[in-house]
This record gives sequence, structure tokens and C-alpha cells, in this order.
Amino acid sequence: MNSMKKCIATALTAAALTIGLTIPATAAEAPPIRVSSYKGSTLEVGERSGLIIGPSGTEYTVTSSDPDTVAVEQVLTFWVAVAKGSGTAVITASNSAGECGSVTLTVGSEVPTAPEIPVSVDSASLTDNLETRQEMIRLINQTRKDNGVPELPVSESLMNAAQVCSNRRYTWHHAPEESQAAVDAGYPYGFGSNLTVFTGTADAAQRAVDNWINSPGHFETMIDPRCDCIGVGVTQHDGITYCYMFVGIPNSVNFYA
Repeated sequence: MNSMKKCIATALTAAALTIGLTIPATAAEAPPIRVSSYKGSTLEVGERSGLIIGPSGTEYTVTSSDPDTVAVEQVLTFWVAVAKGSGTAVITASNSAGECGSVTLTVGSEVPTAPEIPVSVDSASLTDNLETRQEMIRLINQTRKDNGVPELPVSESLMNAAQVCSNRRYTWHHAPEESQAAVDAGYPYGFGSNLTVFTGTADAAQRAVDNWINSPGHFETMIDPRCDCIGVGVTQHDGITYCYMFVGIPNSVNFYA
């Protein structure tokens, strides 16, 4: 009897060890390179969408599995996906170490012409100054990385909300309007925001981020470890640049939602 008990105990211990050793193998590893599309994974023929590739501060080679469906173009230091025809294509970014990441983009047919809607400051030009905004995100993420906090993926909702607020050319924070802009754009949680306004339009991304780095309160918002996504807006009017940064904080509340 004792011998049988020992055999059963040994078998159970072996089984438990086997389970314990095999569970970690099921965990999926995060890709070394993150690739996303500013306008999402579905585009229409003729659309262009900036590609957000991280970690920032690295040179990447970007290719398309089907350039007739989605072509890729390099504009300065950024990459842009261009929807050419209906279908699906995989966009792959790789670095000199051979690491890679990808995003799958689907292109639908051309959108039928819709009736014209009167343009307002809140709906116009949500993709204006996209290269400057992408550079601003790169610089913010580099600042976060340098200060030991994770880089942030782009939120289309916060990109649109931040651009709406910069289009209004605020020169100081308007908390209720900013909160409502986030809700209207589809972001339901609390967020942090930075604003800077300066004369001139050259080197706008660098100047905006430098201004925030040199202001303790703005700097703390920029490197807040609670944040999980980012959106920025840039408007240039009559030689003045207006810049907004929204960082999402999912465990907080937007009382306007």
C-alpha cells in the first residue's frame, strides 16, 4: 500500500512539474518593433496614412507585401502608406539588427462622393501638419524613454481631439472644452494635456517639446507613467504656432463623458 501511495505521489509531482514548465511557453512575446497606421487598419483608395513605428530614434526599412494595393513612401524621416487598390497588404518595418514588426492594412473601394457639409474649425484639417505632429510624437517618446517610462502608441481619437483644440488657437488651457473635444473624438477616459504657443513656424516640433521639457509641470505630464496613448495637434496661423499634447490616462475619469 505504501509503495502504491509513493508511486501515485511521484506521478502527481511529475505532472505538476510538467504543467508548471509548459505554461510560460504559451505566453506571446511582444514584437521588437511596433508598427501602426495613423488612420487605422482600413483605408480607402487614394488615402494616405502616416506610419507610426517604434521604438523611436531608429532608422527603419519599410516594405509592402503588395505595392499595387498599399505602397509605402518615405517623406523626410517618416513613412507613409498610400492606398492604391482594393485588397490587403502587410507593411513590414525592419532595422539593421534584423528585427521586424508589421501591420496589415486593408483597402476598400473608393468612397462615394458624400454631400458637402459646411466646414467648421472643429472638423477641418484633422490631418494638417502631420509630419510635424509625427516628429513631435517621436521627440516626446524619446523623452519618455530617456526618463525610464514606456513610449506611447498613437491614439487616433486623441490626435483628432488635440488637433481640434489647436485649430481653435487657444493661448491658455480651456479645461471644459478640451474634455469635451476628447469625448467628441471618441476617447472616454481622463487625460493629461500640454499647450504651448510661440512665434514662428520653423522647427515647431522641437520647439514645442523643448518648451515642455523646460517647464516642470508640463514635463511631468509628458513623462507620466500612468499614460497609455498619445495624440498631438499643431496649427500654424499668421506666423504663430499652437501645439497641443493629449496623453490618455485610462484609470481616470473625464467628467464630460
